[in-house]
Amino acid sequence: MKEIGPETQKALQNFPLSGELLDIHLIKAMAMVKLACCKTNVSLGYLAADIGEAISTVCNEFIDGQHSDLIVIDPYQGGAGTSTNMNFNEVIASLASRLTADVRVDELDHVNLHQSTNDVYPTAVKVAVLLRLKELETSVAILQEACQHKEQDFASIVKLGRTELMDAVPMTLGMEFGSYAEAFARDRWRIFKCKERIKTVNLGGTAIGTGLGAPRDYIMKVNEELKHITGLSVSRSENLVDSTQNLDSFVEVSGILKALAANLLKVANDLRLLASGPEGGLAEIELPERQKGSSMMPGKINPVIPEAIAQVALKVMSNDSLIAIAAGLGNLELNQYLPLISHTILNSLKLLTNASTIFAEKCITGIRANPANCLKHLMNSKSIGTYLLPKFGYDVMEEIIMAAVEERKTIREIILERKLLTAGQFESLFQPQRMYKLGYTKEDYQD
Repeated sequence: MKEIGPETQKALQNFPLSGELLDIHLIKAMAMVKLACCKTNVSLGYLAADIGEAISTVCNEFIDGQHSDLIVIDPYQGGAGTSTNMNFNEVIASLASRLTADVRVDELDHVNLHQSTNDVYPTAVKVAVLLRLKELETSVAILQEACQHKEQDFASIVKLGRTELMDAVPMTLGMEFGSYAEAFARDRWRIFKCKERIKTVNLGGTAIGTGLGAPRDYIMKVNEELKHITGLSVSRSENLVDSTQNLDSFVEVSGILKALAANLLKVANDLRLLASGPEGGLAEIELPERQKGSSMMPGKINPVIPEAIAQVALKVMSNDSLIAIAAGLGNLELNQYLPLISHTILNSLKLLTNASTIFAEKCITGIRANPANCLKHLMNSKSIGTYLLPKFGYDVMEEIIMAAVEERKTIREIILERKLLTAGQFESLFQPQRMYKLGYTKEDYQD
């Protein structure tokens, strides 16, 4: 391919590492940055209009999803992103040259005018992260709403709460899903807020953030052009040297992603427990059946969606550690590990976005409750004695529990046999609405 220039060829020879490609959002973001630089240079008279028009046309084609097959650089590369920048410079120059009559568009003098890899590439990475965060926020909102719907659907189903996998006190199944919804609501808010941490860019700072080699009027204008092109609230960093050498903002965003991963992992494992069995486990809920669970055990169905979500969560958590280490290993005015950080954080964002949507649509939405099992586990548990303490007092309740254990009966059976309560009175104590009262009043336990 003629579009693959000599510097790109060298990079292909030097870095045949993973066989992976750049994130599609980074390709789009690089084109947006190149377009902003081009339009700024044209408007200020630093770039001829016909050359600028050709470059702009190619950049817009990239943004529209064309030519991505020409970005062939391995994400893992030396040079802090120089190979990626040159891949774009050479491809854009080659394609743009076809649109100009007698002028060859040059990859450095024209496409890379007033730019350095060290300001263009980090800016594009931040734009790509912002684009991915926007998608993730939408996906987490879908997940939160799915849990909220189940909170409402299951509000009347009383069940046994558990701590440390042991019987605790009564609650409703709706409460359980309500807590999941709250956790994801916090994730949604964190994602919304963390965009503020990543929106300042070092475009115009050139090599180390001093702006060397770029006209002042270009530096003052190029970020506004980028803001207009991307539709994002990007802005020039107040300290371009700082934002060129320090990548802690990526660590901060990754930490937010790790928090979401932790919630996904917790909820996924909770659902596996609640659906376990079905005959030999809790079976308080039924997960949607998605595929065969075994190649040899007929009728076996596994919780494949929660299992997949848990694996994504673990991957994102490990990615977070990698990002933090790589950010800390930068040296002086530039971090040579930005390609690793870029590929890793964009991988986390993509995984979490897909996982959140899949979790909502292929699992949470289709969950069915098993009220009979919920009630059975509750009534068979001696731990409901704690719930009845305000009614009977500690000594009486202890005696009832000991009798239930000795006679292999439920607490309900002992209470009814001793005529301490009627069946109706006992059932009234476990009405769903009682679970939602914070604490109790004397009237709650009056006959």
